[in-house]
Amino acid sequence: MGTLLLHNPISMAKRPCPSQIPPPAPLNQMDELLETFLSSSSSLSIDLSFDRLLESRASSDSDQAHLIDTAAALGSALLHAAKRSARKRASSHNSLCWPLPRELTINVFSMLDTQSLCYAAAACSMFNKYARDPPCYADIDLTTIVPKVNNAVVSTMIHRAGTSLQSLKLGIVPGPLVSPGSCQPLVYSIRNSVDVSKFSWNDKRSRQGKESSILTRSCLSPLVGDNGAPGTLLRRLHLYNIERMDNTSLCGALSACPSLLDLEIVGLHVELRQTLMSVSANCHFIERLFFESSKTGRDDSLKTPTCTDLVENCPHLTSLALRGFKLHDNKVRVLVKGFRKLRYVDFSTSYSINGGFLRNLGSSMGGNLLEVLILRDCMHLKEVEVARLLTAVIEGDYKCLKHLDISNKEGLASEDDWYDRCYKSSVIPIKQVLAERPDVCLLAEFPTEGSYIDIDQMADIVQESEVGLPSQLSGHISDASMFTSSSESSYNSDQGSGNEDGRDANYIIYEESSDEVEIDLNGGFYGAQAEVSLAS
Repeated sequence: MGTLLLHNPISMAKRPCPSQIPPPAPLNQMDELLETFLSSSSSLSIDLSFDRLLESRASSDSDQAHLIDTAAALGSALLHAAKRSARKRASSHNSLCWPLPRELTINVFSMLDTQSLCYAAAACSMFNKYARDPPCYADIDLTTIVPKVNNAVVSTMIHRAGTSLQSLKLGIVPGPLVSPGSCQPLVYSIRNSVDVSKFSWNDKRSRQGKESSILTRSCLSPLVGDNGAPGTLLRRLHLYNIERMDNTSLCGALSACPSLLDLEIVGLHVELRQTLMSVSANCHFIERLFFESSKTGRDDSLKTPTCTDLVENCPHLTSLALRGFKLHDNKVRVLVKGFRKLRYVDFSTSYSINGGFLRNLGSSMGGNLLEVLILRDCMHLKEVEVARLLTAVIEGDYKCLKHLDISNKEGLASEDDWYDRCYKSSVIPIKQVLAERPDVCLLAEFPTEGSYIDIDQMADIVQESEVGLPSQLSGHISDASMFTSSSESSYNSDQGSGNEDGRDANYIIYEESSDEVEIDLNGGFYGAQAEVSLAS
């Protein structure tokens, strides 16, 4: 019987003994008067008594008005006192009935996700008090499918966490996060929301004193506050599709996060070079870097010195993903060969990579530890370089390789002309790799011959599409600027040779005048407009 009582939740409640309850304090005159009023009065008798009291003051209108105001104030005070006492009594009752001590309750709350924690805090005043403890906000996840979180919510939670903050995830994710190795793009815009039918455009603007439900560039400012205390111990920072974020705000936040290990940036209007420079200068312990461009194929800002500094200052990096950027083979080689602990590499949808960086990489110090290599939909990836890569795998290089993705929805580029696509190649030894290295998961998905979209058709799509939405062009293209010239010279100057200054006269540059995007109540956009200009 004793064992059963030990497992009974009610028996675990700490109920005070009768001898431990202090005696009530003696009632004063006001207490006795209130007790008499509450015990002997009814609503009808109160009405009649109040009417008679007003009639006794009939000679003075001001006295009657003062009496009515006093009675209203007294009634409001009684109502407030009754509600407060009810909450206090309920909280005391919950603390007696709740089987877990305060420390264990807070430990349980700290294991909840952010949304569940908010639900628990709204249950009762006792849970609300426990849910305000800093460890409960160590891992903040405010990612949503549609905009519903503003800067005030982020600031409140970061300040509650204080130095206990370990992980922060903000922004809009179009769906469930994909697993490692997947190339599904995460770039998203509120202009192409999948749930726009259920979302009011008016909710995106501040009106009638209500906070906007869009995160802005200042959403990360609490990390820098209090001399950078909230961001001091931050280990994980994931930011998704915050359209108003800019380079200054992001770099300022990174400067307050010296302990950062995991950085994931998707769909932000920030420059690759400046971001990597900030990471190199402030986040020396970083182990995972995932960066997906919001302007596929148009960010050509990365320079070789930036790559060298990143390799020297962040030697612990084991996972690197730069998706949708315009990367050159010589810069990519500096990164992949320089990081001695690198195991995961993803350059999906990157432009200008032709595969030359892969030569002799598998036997070098920088490539022999690679476990995952993803080169999916790299428009300029050459067939001959892929063949060399797979031959090296067959010969025993890349000993740790477990996952290799060379799929391309437009086929691989030929040796002489990248417009000439290869769909069914006899040069690539896919079957030999599967036979010699059964431990390697090889993905080599290519379209049937003739599915490559015509160049003239691409130009029509570019003209009809919005410049600020390159990810919406079609499944066939991701960068309008790559098809503005039909001559081979427009590509020959940028085949991954690392020539950063060699550009054709017809090369198109896309610039944005501002990171701010205002939203019209009718669903239109005004403010930042993409400008197209020809380089002289």
